[in-house]
Amino acid sequence: MQAARVVGRVVASRKYETLESVKLLLIQPLSWEEKEVGDPIVAADTVGAGANELVFWVAAREAAFSLGGNSLQDTPPVDAAIVGIVDGINLQEWTKTL
Repeated sequence: MQAARVVGRVVASRKYETLESVKLLLIQPLSWEEKEVGDPIVAADTVGAGANELVFWVAAREAAFSLGGNSLQDTPPVDAAIVGIVDGINLQEWTKTL
């Protein structure tokens, strides 16, 4: 899973049939320290994320599976999907003591 911030919404007049009821959002991938990583991408929203929210997302096969489907024919063709809304991040430096 990776972090991102919702930066926009994508409106499509025509979509693949299994994507008809799916909201598409533009997300900016981030490091967990909230620094931008790469360019914004389009992701299918599975959790009802909103503008400027911090989210976590998955890519590739996991993204397609997150939208459901019982077979290859009804699994949506997506490369990225938002699967959670982040309420907070607690980063700590873990040290090993012997």
